[in-house]
Amino acid sequence: MAKSQELRSPGISYQELLDTDTHQVPDVLRLESPAPRELTDVSIDRYISADFHEREMAHLWSKVWQFACREEHIPEAGDYVLYEIGHQSYIVIRTTDGSIKSFVNACLHRGRQLKQYDGRCSEIRCPFHGFAWETNGTLKDIPARWDFPQIVASEFSLPEAQVGVWDGFVFINPDPQAGSLDEFLSTMPEHFDRWKLGERYVQAHVSKEISANWKIAQEAFSEAFHVNATHPQTLPYLGDTNSQVDVWDTFSRVITPGGTPSPLLEWEPSEPEILRYMLDIREDMDAPWSVEGTTARLSAADSARERWRPVVGGLVDEWSDAEFIDNIDYTLFPNFHPWGGFNRIVYRFRPNGNDHRSSIMEVFLLAPFEGERPPPAKTLHLGVDQSWTDASDLGLLGKVFDQDVFNMERVQIGLEMTRKPGVTLAGYQEAKVRWFNDMLDRWLEQES
Repeated sequence: MAKSQELRSPGISYQELLDTDTHQVPDVLRLESPAPRELTDVSIDRYISADFHEREMAHLWSKVWQFACREEHIPEAGDYVLYEIGHQSYIVIRTTDGSIKSFVNACLHRGRQLKQYDGRCSEIRCPFHGFAWETNGTLKDIPARWDFPQIVASEFSLPEAQVGVWDGFVFINPDPQAGSLDEFLSTMPEHFDRWKLGERYVQAHVSKEISANWKIAQEAFSEAFHVNATHPQTLPYLGDTNSQVDVWDTFSRVITPGGTPSPLLEWEPSEPEILRYMLDIREDMDAPWSVEGTTARLSAADSARERWRPVVGGLVDEWSDAEFIDNIDYTLFPNFHPWGGFNRIVYRFRPNGNDHRSSIMEVFLLAPFEGERPPPAKTLHLGVDQSWTDASDLGLLGKVFDQDVFNMERVQIGLEMTRKPGVTLAGYQEAKVRWFNDMLDRWLEQES
């Protein structure tokens, strides 16, 4: 279904921009979007209600596929990580036969949490009384076994969550009756075949506490419409309202063109000015290269291509300029945001424990590498009052994220005081936000 042209902003469209690229653009970037849905409000209860959070815990997080870790986080037998969502906690572990399993993080004796930190073990033993299970979840040891005649070993294995792996990402689903991860991903893997995220490593991982509901945080990264007010320094080089929005079933996408000015900008920057804004270079500083005879967009794409050539070789010549310079932001419902191209970004958004007014935002950078895979970066945890710029590995992204976070707490406060029962969404530019809330409603309506 073609997108509704009357809803688009004035200026060059994303498809017209792709036609100016000097390298062949893949078909996956040229797919047309569905028309926007009806302009209905989204109720504010989903952001401010503890009861709504409990519904999510019971009917979303207990039943949906969700990104837990990367395979390289648990490379050896016995390596494990904790994945926590709301009040739920799961152990994701590499077993002795090399497979990956996930178990509810609670002892079957008296309920003590089995693991408190990521690590490595040869068995899963409870620190309270010493009940133990093999890494595959089967019962291994009961101290004073004679005193538990009621326990049948074959019936006392740790309860499991389903596990699936795609492109190095490990997913779990707490629901044993849920369909497979492959079914849930639908056709999204076809989009990422050319970007080979399984052949990358975790170059950085930063986790930050946010004073807002997880959906407020996530939705701030689901559209480019906020750029003109939140990130005004990017307007000379980012085509915010010229973004292309695409919606499938379980996943969606926003592509925002780089190296081209926003239609909302009230002045027309020159190509050298576009480049300076892109690289955050003052007028009294020398630019790293000239754009004479070309454009900032094309020259920046060529620069990125040569920067990655020593790492991935001739692969860079197979990729379009768009894949080097545009923001290609996918979302797999409900909270997983892998970016296409060489941008490296992956986001994950989760409730912060059982507090519906607090969330955890995580940023992973997945980078190509030469030779042996480097070990994954250690997670940097930032508190609610810390700045993203404290994470030096994020570079200029830290400043941008701080601008986003500046809004989130105020959105939470504003929604709790407003007299308006719902938020109003744009027909096209916020179609990805609308898609997400439609999907959420569908999951919560399956209250069985």
